[in-house]
Amino acid sequence: MSVRLKDFYADWCGPCKTQDPILDELEEDYPDVDFEKVDVEEEQEIANQYQVRSLPTLIVENDDGVVDRFVGVTQREDLEEALAQAGA
Repeated sequence: MSVRLKDFYADWCGPCKTQDPILDELEEDYPDVDFEKVDVEEEQEIANQYQVRSLPTLIVENDDGVVDRFVGVTQREDLEEALAQAGA
């Protein structure tokens, strides 16, 4: 089963910049997870599909669909728990 973590962000978003180092660490520690950065300014259609209204928004999903969704800066432990639930 494939696991994805979608990071919805914008270059002007301060909290998004705070989230980045946490995601960078996770990406190193979870090589089997597909980390996708989605710039909401350039990819509004995808942001609308996932009903993203605030940034950052992080969505953990697997082949069955969305497992968890986080709005705002999210701690590593919470993301790790969601990745485990998704099958990572």
